[in-house]
Amino acid sequence: MAKKIYRISKIPLNFSSFITLVKEQLTSFFIDTANVVEFLKIILRNFITKKFEFQEFLKQCYYIGNKSVVLISITGIIMGLVLTIQSRPPLVEFGAVAMLPGMVAISIIREMGPVITALVCAGKIGSGMGAELGSMRVTEQIDAMEVSNTNPINFLIIPRVLAASVMIPLLILYADAIGIFGSWLGINIKDSVSVVLFLNQAFSQVEFIDFIPAFIKSFFFGAVIGLVGCYKGYNAGRGTESVGVAANSSVVTASLLVIVVDLIAVQITDLL
Repeated sequence: MAKKIYRISKIPLNFSSFITLVKEQLTSFFIDTANVVEFLKIILRNFITKKFEFQEFLKQCYYIGNKSVVLISITGIIMGLVLTIQSRPPLVEFGAVAMLPGMVAISIIREMGPVITALVCAGKIGSGMGAELGSMRVTEQIDAMEVSNTNPINFLIIPRVLAASVMIPLLILYADAIGIFGSWLGINIKDSVSVVLFLNQAFSQVEFIDFIPAFIKSFFFGAVIGLVGCYKGYNAGRGTESVGVAANSSVVTASLLVIVVDLIAVQITDLL
């Protein structure tokens, strides 16, 4: 019986079209970044000259913080578990298992905790802001506020941006704590280490300089996520499809800007 021979046809790679696509994506990203900066100028001008809606700010803080705790808790525990389980075998080979708690604690506090938590928040909080404000734009609620002499920037945008700038750093601190607890759970899968001994080993390697830069850049993460989400939703189109586009583009742009801000923060910290 003759055997069938299956051949995979070669697909030619068109590098010119690939480069064109990359250029278009980069151009779109830089245009969005410039528009977000201009949007920030409008927010600052209104924040200085107009009345601040404190009740709306507290409401947004509750929504951002309370509705994200469960997701951040799961993310933090998994982050600590995975980082511990993956880092343990190389340390066992060199007989340096005692360094594992300190190494994981420094990794979570300085980089893993802030960045992963900010990316998760960009997906949940940024998309939520973009979809909510986008639907308000589509249903002409924002237009109605402008007609009734109510400043939508002051009532809708500023409280959300400030709430994100305040609550996301707190969520990052919470994720760091949960991640360290997850690391303790990961160590106890193979070994038996008490909580007191684990915390002593972990924080004996952590210094004050490890915590401050990570905490400062978390405020910029929150501001970027809030700004991008509000900008995309506030400037959404008139069709119903624009709500989904605003939510999706909020996640993409905010995630990229979080990585860019983290790169800049790492370079500044390294110079110090």
